[in-house]
Amino acid sequence: MQQDTFWQVVEASRDQVSDSLIDVDNIAEAMVDRLVTLSPAEIVEFHHVLDGLLRESYRRDLWAAAYLINGGCSDDGFDYFRGWLIAQGHKVWQAALAEPDSLAAIVTVPFVEMFGAAEGESVLGVASAAYEQVTGDYHGFWDAVSSVEVTRPDAHDSGPAGEDFDFDDDDQMRVRLPRLFALVAQASFDDVDDDDVEAE
Repeated sequence: MQQDTFWQVVEASRDQVSDSLIDVDNIAEAMVDRLVTLSPAEIVEFHHVLDGLLRESYRRDLWAAAYLINGGCSDDGFDYFRGWLIAQGHKVWQAALAEPDSLAAIVTVPFVEMFGAAEGESVLGVASAAYEQVTGDYHGFWDAVSSVEVTRPDAHDSGPAGEDFDFDDDDQMRVRLPRLFALVAQASFDDVDDDDVEAE
């Protein structure tokens, strides 16, 4: 399966929701609905494209963006963040990989204040869910995935790509991700103001 086909599934699924920032689970459900119309082999191919995108995006600068947006980000949290990022569509994905700070254009202060977690764990499991629906065999999915040879280094063996830096160092984060840093700082400032009003 080509990436173009993968993104067609994502974009068609995004059309089913009104707000992709917060309605990721319904996007994932719509993706499963589309994948079950494919053959088991095509579903496995979809998974391999997804896996390739996750490997491509296993980068420190993108992790730093997730750390700011989500107020912290574990290893698993970074996987879920990239699932969320895929659900935002191809253009947002490409822009974020080219410049993670571009996410400040879509992740607004109200989103950070109200939700505070850009996560899409459900997106990561759409292929296995669809495969099980089509074949009735969940475990068979992973056997089928492992039987298809895909030559890629395991990015997790060597750690995320890019220069290592401290996500808790405000000076570095401000320089590397100025727009996101300012957005999160504004959200934090608004929270403090609200607390002050309640205290009064």
